[in-house]
Amino acid sequence: MATVGAVFGLPDGVAAAPGGDLEDLRATPLAAARKIRQVYTKESAAAGGNWQALVTVAGSSEIAVTDQPDTMVEAYSVNKIAVAVAVLDKVDRGLLKLTQRVNVTAAVAAGDSDGIFRLDGAYPSAVTLGHVLSALLTVSDDVAARLCGDVAPAAEINKILVGKGFGKTQVQLTGNPNRFYMGRTTPRETHTLLRRLVAGTLLSRASTNVILSRLRSPIAFTDGIRREMSSLERGRIATKAGWFGASRHEAGVIFDRGSAPVLTYAIFADGQSGAANFGATHPAVRARSRMGRAFLDAVNGLPGDRSVPAARESLAG
Repeated sequence: MATVGAVFGLPDGVAAAPGGDLEDLRATPLAAARKIRQVYTKESAAAGGNWQALVTVAGSSEIAVTDQPDTMVEAYSVNKIAVAVAVLDKVDRGLLKLTQRVNVTAAVAAGDSDGIFRLDGAYPSAVTLGHVLSALLTVSDDVAARLCGDVAPAAEINKILVGKGFGKTQVQLTGNPNRFYMGRTTPRETHTLLRRLVAGTLLSRASTNVILSRLRSPIAFTDGIRREMSSLERGRIATKAGWFGASRHEAGVIFDRGSAPVLTYAIFADGQSGAANFGATHPAVRARSRMGRAFLDAVNGLPGDRSVPAARESLAG
């Protein structure tokens, strides 16, 4: 039977973290949810602009944050999780393999975009699909998204997502069937996608681990929720950010010390000052860094959700 770390993408060493302090032991899910609500309200107001979010704590009778959760938003790179789900669904059905080669041409890598493929300067080259997904989910590589379109056309991605119950989380089609913009979602659907992902109901265990291990890796996004944390603490958080223009988004899952999910967040923000600033000092990103530290502190002594089949099975082993 798989270990907890294998199921939830746990980096080496995280499971060996020491227990919490006395303050941790007094925490309750409801108290954590209320603390998180206070922090979110304070920090989002201080940053200004527009916010849409859904944040929940495992075991709480109250939702921590519900702020226009059904508003359709431009997802930007947060939707790369959904793209990865669609690609890995094809892997699970035997239509694709992580070991198969994908060609990187100068045309595919052309343009000013985020990521590492455009920096290579040596084309054509070929990488595995596993490499593509790693670049997609860690450094948010835009060329990797195009390469995903070469193995899973945009219309097929949307069809797979609809089939899994995500009719609002869709990529935006273009004139080229293999190219797409990242499209739209709602905080609620992104939150649900993350919950179902960690529950093991979207993909096989192996494919689930592909996504979560990349999102929890040291090189995944660190400017927001994970910024004010140790490397060990960062390893307990699977996160994906998205940014473009005036928008600064982030969604993910915080795990307890036993690697069960304890907090799920989908936070979308736009309209703050500093639209040209894509660094950690942007008001919305800075606000999320404060939220992240407070979120983790609030749930640090709480057990995660062990009712999900994957967690229950792994803990039994």
